[in-house]
Amino acid sequence: MFEHKKIQSLNDYFLPLNKRAQNSVYFYRICGSNEDIKNFIIEYYEATRKNGVVIEGKIPNPDGKNLSFFQEMMGTDFKLDKFFIGQSLNRWLPRMNSSQCTVMADALYSALLSLKSIGKNDNVIRNSYIKFMCWLYYRFEGVVNRLGSLDVPKILYDGEIGIYDLYLLNILSNSGCDVVLLVYDGEQEYLSLDPRSMLSDKLQLPDMKEFPAGYSLKAIRQEIQEKAERERLYGNRPTVRNCTNAWLSGNILEDIKKPAVTRGDDKNLFYNAFCRIYGVEDKVTYQNELYRFYLEIKNSGRNYLIAEEKIPLPTASEVARLNRRNYAKLDEMLLDMSSKLRFPQNIELQKLLVKAFLDVVLEESKQPDMNLNKLTGKAIHLVCWTLRYLQALFGNWSMPLVSLFIYLGGCKNDCEVLFLKMLSKLPCDVLILVPNLNSRCMLSDKVLFEMKYTQTLVMNVFPTENSGLQIATAAYHAERDLDEVMYSGTGIYRNFQYTKANAVTLKTMYEEIGILWDQELKFRPNFSTYDDTVNVPVIFAKVSGVKDSNVSKYWQSIRNLLTEDTLVIGSVPYTNPNAPNPFRLNPTVFFKNGKVQRNAIMQSQYYQYGVLRPETQNYILDKLQVLIDSRNINGTFVNGTEYTIVSTILNLQTELIRLIQKFDFTKKNPKVIYINTGDYVISLEDAIIMAFLNLVGFDVVFFVPTGYQTVEMHFSRSILDEHQIGEYMYDLQVPKFKIPAPKPAKGNNNSLFKNLFKKGK
Repeated sequence: MFEHKKIQSLNDYFLPLNKRAQNSVYFYRICGSNEDIKNFIIEYYEATRKNGVVIEGKIPNPDGKNLSFFQEMMGTDFKLDKFFIGQSLNRWLPRMNSSQCTVMADALYSALLSLKSIGKNDNVIRNSYIKFMCWLYYRFEGVVNRLGSLDVPKILYDGEIGIYDLYLLNILSNSGCDVVLLVYDGEQEYLSLDPRSMLSDKLQLPDMKEFPAGYSLKAIRQEIQEKAERERLYGNRPTVRNCTNAWLSGNILEDIKKPAVTRGDDKNLFYNAFCRIYGVEDKVTYQNELYRFYLEIKNSGRNYLIAEEKIPLPTASEVARLNRRNYAKLDEMLLDMSSKLRFPQNIELQKLLVKAFLDVVLEESKQPDMNLNKLTGKAIHLVCWTLRYLQALFGNWSMPLVSLFIYLGGCKNDCEVLFLKMLSKLPCDVLILVPNLNSRCMLSDKVLFEMKYTQTLVMNVFPTENSGLQIATAAYHAERDLDEVMYSGTGIYRNFQYTKANAVTLKTMYEEIGILWDQELKFRPNFSTYDDTVNVPVIFAKVSGVKDSNVSKYWQSIRNLLTEDTLVIGSVPYTNPNAPNPFRLNPTVFFKNGKVQRNAIMQSQYYQYGVLRPETQNYILDKLQVLIDSRNINGTFVNGTEYTIVSTILNLQTELIRLIQKFDFTKKNPKVIYINTGDYVISLEDAIIMAFLNLVGFDVVFFVPTGYQTVEMHFSRSILDEHQIGEYMYDLQVPKFKIPAPKPAKGNNNSLFKNLFKKGK
């Protein structure tokens, strides 16, 4: 009989018989998995299909027809005798030669003796003999005539093992077969059949874990089939491949400048880089260093591209050119999308493109929350971007040339991550620069080489001769560093440090209006900052009546509120509803589907805010959208009032625009005092403007000595804080109020840095 031997490695299973110790075979049970075992089982499964038997589930017992045929051919005689068993095997399995019959007879006889030794009676032994003979004929007849050959026959058993199944496997193993038994649920059940592990050896390798849920030969077959289908997707593989980062010295910029021919000498490899640099080594010299790097790359004649902050999304025309279909299966989508990556000028490059695309998308398909629709969207991005940049990066490519793709700012979404991973598998250096340590690049890859520095620099434009290159001095950076210390969480704020604000309306006592009115916003209750946004506490109130019926004191109390940034409205209405307004002519152009159409507004010939700082323009349009979304104005999304809101806010008076432009969110805010002494109802346009100014961050107070309803008639809910201060009085004449002149600035306007370090006088 053949002897069970210990393996030195899993590859021993695939050695021919003459490369093994004499008459040695292997019978192992596998009770866990790791990556090596997973690959071994796939390879062993393929070998078994070619030269052996794969068993899934228990081996079925011989049926009535099987038993009848056996009795017809062999009779009913049985002797527990090696010679008898050998003769029977010679008649029952005639394709075995005499040597094979002798070895199997020894193995079968030994197995029957073992059954007898554990208490099986003669009748059970006879039935076991018949069962084994039927199994050998009906399930293993194609194997037994190859016993003892150099290519050792193999058995792979995947199923619930029973005592007779186990003994049959032992018979086959002792006769010259390799056997692998997969045990998924631990080996307690197996040890109940073979307590001393006499029949098989247990495979023990480092890092073994339990088999994953659902693991089976069926799953293996499916994986093998998918692998074969993947090969069909790839088609003819490229003859060259990438060697990424292995050649780097560690000085990224210097390495990337190296000519491709000096990076390595293997003619079948192109040597590329896939690197990211976080932060800057020296913020004073960083931009100049990049500029010199850029000039060297440009002068070298290499193909290069630079992306800043984002890779522009595929356009509608780019997507339309793909002529995509609805896909039912992943492979169908991959085959169609990869077929778009045509580059007839260079078939080798086309093969590289297809392989890189498939590698990246197939890896992404393994993500746990991925589905075909999401993956199709990502594949469309990759194909569109590849076709967009194909000529610029690879237009004249030949081995061993390598182009360069620089991304300043880092990946902001999954599609950008996949695109850079795809480029890293092509003859292209990929360099990601994230000088601002407060930014985050989403890309993560085990191949990526990364360097990190401790200094940070806000930089949104890569320095080229066309970028309007500006390089800061050491003093400038020192001042910025001092700013960072002085203006971060200290309660001290730089001029116009913040570009966004949220108005928080205070509910106050009447007497508090005079107290809070001329305070800087940072000293008011509920003032706070978060990221680039300020929570601005403001007053939005109506004062009804005249305190103690004292008219002169009443007007004086208003006069006390006047500041240089106060607009006093003493004549109703402030905005004439019938005045010309070009935005009223076709308002649907500027507001569609519930959204303010920023591009249409800014491109309009009537747009008057284009002279303002971009952040101020965006702030105005942001608050316009907030006002509409709040539905605080009666009729919004009911009778078309939203269009009145848009046309009114886009046509504000110059004095209001100047106050908005001047407004610094951490200092004193602009004011509006609106006085209505008659029985006039404030116009809808005035109500819109005042509600808008409240959102912008103005203090707005209505003085209504009559106590009549005014602006609130246009509001859908109570957003005013109303104060009843005295008797109602009528037909009062509004005096002429004089706005105080601006106070002269103290000192000079030098920066904080210069003030601290200027020479003494």
